[in-house]
Amino acid sequence: MRREQFDLDVRNHEWVDTDNDPRQPLARISVTGTTEQLQSRLKGADGDRLSADMIDVAFRLTESMDDDPTADGVVSVANRLTGDFIFETNEDADDVFQFIHAAREYGRETNTSDRYRIEIVVDGETVTYDKGTFLVYDEEGDLLRAQSLIPSGVEL
Repeated sequence: MRREQFDLDVRNHEWVDTDNDPRQPLARISVTGTTEQLQSRLKGADGDRLSADMIDVAFRLTESMDDDPTADGVVSVANRLTGDFIFETNEDADDVFQFIHAAREYGRETNTSDRYRIEIVVDGETVTYDKGTFLVYDEEGDLLRAQSLIPSGVEL
């Protein structure tokens, strides 16, 4: 699977800059091309679909934001148990940070731990995960705590 096979559509983040009611930010990922490998990666060793607590979502910058404020990066979804990537997609850092900001504010406004939702559309089926953590790493692989979405009480 190639990064270009994934299309990320972000929704429900605009309410932060308006007086509208909070809406859970949504990242909807659709896949083009063959999906057998993705279907397999979305399952655990037991053959069951991975649950939300078994996946990790992260963003890794591919260049320094100090050098380029419009830096790009890679959003990845990984199997928490094995560390194997389920998929990756290239994304703009500003868009990702706007999404994380909306998720952080949604959690504050609603006092919920499920701060954002991921929907992965595979072969007409939608796989949904509600998440509270979204880690951000710099181009050298160091965790950027201030930019990350880390629930209180979570130690990394």
